[in-house]
Amino acid sequence: MAQMVIFPRPREARLEDVELDSMTAETIRIRTTVSLVSTGTETIQFAARFKDDSKWADFVTYPYRPGYSCVGVVEEIGADVRNVAVGDRVVIRGRHASHHVTAEQGGYGYTPLPPGLEGDHAAWFAMAKIAFVGALAAEVSLGKRALVIGAGPIGQMATRWAAAAGCASVVTVDPLAERLPLAEAGGATGTVCDIVSEGADAIVEAFNGHRPEIVIDSTGNPAVLAEALKVVDDHGRVVILGTATSDTAQQVTSDIHWRGVTVTGAHDSHTLAVPRWDRDQEIFRLFFHLAASGRFPLDGLTTHRFSPVECQEAFELLEDQRGKTLGVIFDWTDVDP
Repeated sequence: MAQMVIFPRPREARLEDVELDSMTAETIRIRTTVSLVSTGTETIQFAARFKDDSKWADFVTYPYRPGYSCVGVVEEIGADVRNVAVGDRVVIRGRHASHHVTAEQGGYGYTPLPPGLEGDHAAWFAMAKIAFVGALAAEVSLGKRALVIGAGPIGQMATRWAAAAGCASVVTVDPLAERLPLAEAGGATGTVCDIVSEGADAIVEAFNGHRPEIVIDSTGNPAVLAEALKVVDDHGRVVILGTATSDTAQQVTSDIHWRGVTVTGAHDSHTLAVPRWDRDQEIFRLFFHLAASGRFPLDGLTTHRFSPVECQEAFELLEDQRGKTLGVIFDWTDVDP
């Protein structure tokens, strides 16, 4: 038996008992220590803030089980498991739940966590992986000028990947001033406190008079695409990393044709079947390495902690005041299954 956060209906969250899968020779049982809320995605799911014409409507049905970023301790292993032992720490792309049973290459999968990386930092592994897909699609590389639109959780991760990849200039734009120092701590060479449509001149100034060659839109706001197309450099690249809440509200502009701008999408699922990334585990291992070595700064990103029994309070805060949050952690330490 385990306890899991569930949305029975829009704007309602509660902790419920759920049955765990049976153990097999290939599986392990994990006791969750912390799980990180995907504040953008899960607020949309909690409040049903999406149009019927969007992809959201295809997979968000109620009751809904949110969450995809857990850190835990191995409590039991199957007879054929060799890469972890009882007491080891692992991460899992699982729901907000007190326990999980999974195989390494089946179900949610798990990845061993190296020693020395604290749980709150490790919990960012899934957000970092999503932003990594955006960095791949953007072709971030040495010397490039990269603009990240949005300084929420995914935008913070995208800023860090661009900096880690050696971009000469990384500018993060967001109208919420309190988020921008965290972007600077993560490697942004400049920040602009504004929306893109109002801050275009300041963005160019932050790039020393140049337009960015790369623009990563992490917001999911359908109005942003048209503005991103206007601000990117000639023959530049715009990456749509945030999932819009309406499939018909995003608009393209003539910049694609006249200025040779490339637009591409980047989604969490795009790397899963690529052998190079070993079911995404190689991406997680890279994130762990960079974070442990100080090259992917994570201090300060966790702004709120809740017990899972306070899940209703947590999601109400996110719906009403998401701009005042960044990293929201559920601490499962004192939750009894």
